[in-house]
Amino acid sequence: MDVIVEARGLRHVFAGGVVALDGLDLRVEKGRRLAILGPNGAGKTTLLLHLNGTLRPQSGQVLIDGQAMEYDRAALNRWRRRVGLVLQEPDDQLFAATVFEDVSFGPLNQGLGEAEARNRVEEALQALRIAHLADRPTHMLSFGQKKRVAIAGAVAMRPDVLLLDEPSAGLDSMGTAHLLSALEKLRDGGTTLVFTTHDVDLAWQWADQVALFHQGQVVAQGGAAEILGDAQILAPVHLQVPLVLALGLRARALGVLDARDDLPRRRAEAAALVEKWAV
Repeated sequence: MDVIVEARGLRHVFAGGVVALDGLDLRVEKGRRLAILGPNGAGKTTLLLHLNGTLRPQSGQVLIDGQAMEYDRAALNRWRRRVGLVLQEPDDQLFAATVFEDVSFGPLNQGLGEAEARNRVEEALQALRIAHLADRPTHMLSFGQKKRVAIAGAVAMRPDVLLLDEPSAGLDSMGTAHLLSALEKLRDGGTTLVFTTHDVDLAWQWADQVALFHQGQVVAQGGAAEILGDAQILAPVHLQVPLVLALGLRARALGVLDARDDLPRRRAEAAALVEKWAV
């Protein structure tokens, strides 16, 4: 697979000597869903802010399509058109009076004409299933609605890569399901998705690849089953094999699930496997 974004040797130390990134290496493959998995407060958000140029590393570099990125204004504008970022708290990104105005901000600042900007906004609102909220004041939205508006604002700029910081944080199970469904459509349209989480079950349900983040470094990166199915790899970062994956691996070991069959990703699939197992 082609690598679209790469971090090489990123280092960032906050005031007081707190090391957030410590020679971090990361590869993001085009068209994939990558989960950056680690505990809260580990520096995952800091990493995303480096990947879209908001923060500049004290050493190391970020590359897009193999080219090292620069930090002058023109280069940053080009960078952020290609790599969008949605923060964990949507209120940190919403500022316009209405949903339509907020989602319009990015396209209009790209210099697009009014008609083209409107088309992009309408497409983004449809993709996130919030077209009916177009005229709603942003301060009258629920938390989940705000999250989808923030994502729509990034999507309207049509980035090649979309970075999402803890996308399921603060959402109930239904809200998470709706959000993942919308993101899946974006992925089907060719957008590369990178999301941070501390939830191994979410990572297994949705990611193609996983990067384990610990003490400012990526300590392991690979296919979701390869990383999340290995208890020895997970133990040093205080994580456990996701329950659904553990059931699938056990069923495969017992011959209930053929080695050629896909491992279950969702609870419903695991439940069906347990029923087969019981029979």
